[in-house]
Amino acid sequence: AAPQGPPVYVDLAYLPGSWSARTVDEEFFRRIRALCYVVSGDDHLKEGVLRPLLDALLAGKHQWGVDIQVTLIPTFDSLVMHEWYQETHERQQELGITVLGSNSTVAMQDETFPACKVEF
Repeated sequence: AAPQGPPVYVDLAYLPGSWSARTVDEEFFRRIRALCYVVSGDDHLKEGVLRPLLDALLAGKHQWGVDIQVTLIPTFDSLVMHEWYQETHERQQELGITVLGSNSTVAMQDETFPACKVEF
């Protein structure tokens, strides 16, 4: 276990993908307090660890004891994410967590892709 210390406050934190996502637990969210968390990595490995990661966000944020609004930004569409959002929506609201969905697209050269803008 890592030594105890004060939490670290950041504007934006990228959550690890693939197998590294297994290291993100309640303690991670208790210590790393971000205004925005980006969940990236649309792969089959991420689907298996996504629900525990999202549940850890709720549990860790509950321990903050301060009213800080948090935005969760998924960079991919996922059935697991949709189910978690539906099942925990009330808890998300209680904790001040907003899940950002984007229907915007950006066109560059010969391709288009989904995008969102985050301002601080």
